[in-house]
Amino acid sequence: MEIKQAEFVTSMASYGNFAGKGLAQIAVAGKSNVGKSSLINKLCNRNKLAKTSATPGKTKLINVFLLNRSFHLIDLPGYGFAKVDKQEKARWGKMMQDYFEQAEELRHVFCLVDIRHEPTQDDINMNSFLRQVGIPFTVIATKADKISRAARSKQLAPICRALMVQPWEVICWSSEDGTGRDKVQELLDQVLADPVEEEETPSMEELEEGAPIRWEDA
Repeated sequence: MEIKQAEFVTSMASYGNFAGKGLAQIAVAGKSNVGKSSLINKLCNRNKLAKTSATPGKTKLINVFLLNRSFHLIDLPGYGFAKVDKQEKARWGKMMQDYFEQAEELRHVFCLVDIRHEPTQDDINMNSFLRQVGIPFTVIATKADKISRAARSKQLAPICRALMVQPWEVICWSSEDGTGRDKVQELLDQVLADPVEEEETPSMEELEEGAPIRWEDA
């Protein structure tokens, strides 16, 4: 799917109603400074659609984008940024908890990790949470241009072990040279063509006992 039209819709401190709500949604999740905004910009061929920053923790709100006037891309707040107080972390955590509980239109999550580093505990928690509640996701290994092609397989090995995915299920991505862009476009076609499942996503309360992640502690 080529993104021919992209526009910013709104930012929200808590998930709720917004103009056009009801279309299919794809969410982008990952730790602070992993390259979520850069991925959105590259995918949409818009340099400044999503605000980027060298400072981790830039995305503090849920940002909504309308793509091809047919679905919404949801940019979730980055997690795992140490240089904020516990109250702010709790606010971010509740924001994401509410989103996953309430976003009935959510079809898929892009889980971004930095290909140069092993996944953090927050990455593992996100992966475990999505598996437990039955939300489909794809791991996207960003910043692939920072290492050689030959090194990618070696770098993917610990990522796959930690997140329990196969190497061929991971998309290597670069917002600099466009690596992986065609694969993400193909994934969008597949996800948006799939029929919506009727099965309800369990609530956080239903998963409280033995749940792999508590967003307020993220």
